[in-house]
Parts: sequence; C-alpha cells; structure tokens
Amino acid sequence: MTTRRDFIRTSALLTAGAGILPFNACALPKAKDRLGVALVGLGYYSTDVLAPALQETKKCYLAGIVTGTPEKAVRWQKQYKLPDKNIYSYQNFDQIANNPDIDVVYVVLPPSMHAEYTIRAAKAGKHVWCEKPMAPSVADCQAMIKACRDNKVTLSIGYRTQHDPNVQEIIRLRRQNELGKIRLVTASAGYYEQRADNWKQKKAMGGGAMNDMGVYALQAARYVTGEEPILVTAQQFTTRPAIYTEVDETTLFQLQFPSGAVANCATSFGMDMNQLQATCANGWLRMEPFQAYGGIKGESSKGVIDFKIGNQQALQMDNDATAIMQKKALLVPGEEGLRDIRVVEAIHEAARTGKAVKLSA
Repeated sequence: MTTRRDFIRTSALLTAGAGILPFNACALPKAKDRLGVALVGLGYYSTDVLAPALQETKKCYLAGIVTGTPEKAVRWQKQYKLPDKNIYSYQNFDQIANNPDIDVVYVVLPPSMHAEYTIRAAKAGKHVWCEKPMAPSVADCQAMIKACRDNKVTLSIGYRTQHDPNVQEIIRLRRQNELGKIRLVTASAGYYEQRADNWKQKKAMGGGAMNDMGVYALQAARYVTGEEPILVTAQQFTTRPAIYTEVDETTLFQLQFPSGAVANCATSFGMDMNQLQATCANGWLRMEPFQAYGGIKGESSKGVIDFKIGNQQALQMDNDATAIMQKKALLVPGEEGLRDIRVVEAIHEAARTGKAVKLSA
C-alpha cells in the first residue's frame, strides 16, 4: 500500500531527476490508439465527474494525477491502480515531460491557475485540456494559446455542451437558416451556491458568477447567433453582501450583434436558472435545461430536440482525443475560450461603469 511517506519520497526523486526532455522526445507513438490523461487538481469536478467519465472513454484513459495532497494521491492510486511514476505533485509537475504514458494534461484548477499550468504543460510537450472559464483575463488566454502554439501542442477548452448533439442541432438549424433570422436570444445559467468560503467568492482566484456560470449563457448567445457581440451592457448585484464582497453573485448582461440580433442573459450564484430560448423570423427554439450534467434537451418550431447520449464529459474527451490523434481541428480550441473572455471583460467593465462597452466585430 502506498503511504504518505512513499508519496513524498517519489516526489523528491522525480524532482531530482533528469531535466525536461525536448518536445520531440515526447512525441506520441504512431501506434497509440488511446491517449493517457493526467488530471491536474483533484477537487469535485475531477473526483466526481471527470475520473468516472474516463472509465467510459474509448480514445483516452486516466493515466496520472497531479495533486498537492498526499492523502488524495494514495486514495486515487489505490482506486485507479495508477503506477508510482504517474503520480505528481505541483512541485515536480514539470517532470511530466519525461513520462510517455501521459499525452494530455487536463487542467482542473481555479481559473487563476489555468494559465500557469497550461503553459507549463505545453513546455513539457503535452497537449492541454483546460476547464472553463479559460482564464480570468484576455492576456492570460493569449499567453496560453501562444505557449501551446510555440510548443506544437493543442489546446482545448472544456465546453462539454458544445460536444452535445442537442447543441450541435441548434447550430445546424442556424447554419442552414431553417428558422430564419435570429431576432432575440435569452439565456440564463446559475445555481444557489451554498458555500461561503470557496474560490468562487474570491476575485484573486478568478471567482464570480459571470466568470463561472456566465460563460454558459454567453456561449449560448454566441452559438445560437453565430456572431460576436459588438455592444455590451450589464448590471451586477448581490443579496448576500457579507459573502460576495469581491465578486458578483448575480450578473445581468445584454448583447447586440452585427445582424441586429440581441441577447438578454443572466447568471447567478443566488438562484437556479437553466434556460435558453431564441425568437427567429420563421420560428423559435427552446432548451431547458441547456447545460445540465444529466443531459440537455429542447424543441423548436421544427420539432423535438432530444438526442440521447451517454456521459457528456466522456464524449467531450473522446472527441478531443480523436482530433489530436487524427490531427484534425478541435471543436473548442483555445481561441474559442479567448472569444468568451474578451466579452466577459467587457461585461465586467459595463457593470462597473454603468456604460455600454463597444467591441470590434
């Protein structure tokens, strides 16, 4: 049985080991039919969602973990039968470059840490999957994209709903103009956050409702219209000022698009909301829920939208792994995450100043 002492000893040996190999030395073997994934950060999403999903994937598997907690390392190693050499701490993380078992690093940390570990993973020659929101700032997003490009690895953002066939059907309806010109989109994403001392309430860690749940509503407005907003207005408020002293509990935001379409969106840590609706020139569409883990469904004036799938995260990871192996375009590359954060920054500015913020088309 691996003990805390074993974990610390292994970490020390790895830290003292050979330097980082160049990326060419870490290139994927041509015969590989599944990619090894290392999860960085073993909080709720990794523990309860991603690790179980990786037991259902066909094109990738859980190969390693990165954690700062020895007790978690012992528990995960026993549960998932991970070898000692695939267990890393944050101190020896860069030595992952020397491990051919690990092809992809999945960054599942608070947003303020996304840029650092994406860049370090890229320099280690590993492909990167990064959870949403991509990062707290446009500058961070740009640095992440550049690091992956410079090191010839891919960067995908964990927007699982983009991979869902129900969302893909909405995108198809728009692309084929089956409902006519989009007039109005309404989207809301939120839940009641009971925790009072979590990273989601801390500005320095990238918290706040807009940064976290708000990107779902923003994404919906963007994929329904197929456009980038050119004007943003926003309002922020809280019903729990003792808890939400640094970040927003609730944000309302309005978007205008080049075609004339408008979006009215909301996000919150103070109330449950999970709806998407679009009014079009020749019809309509609705989805409720449109971003739930347990599945999404909806309908349009053309009929029911209810494609049945298995695990959303397993589908997302298999799609991304397949794209890497086949050297095809990723469905949600880093550039897509950057587009969202560009608008998120404008929304915060609009809420702070009380003025409309213009964006280039």
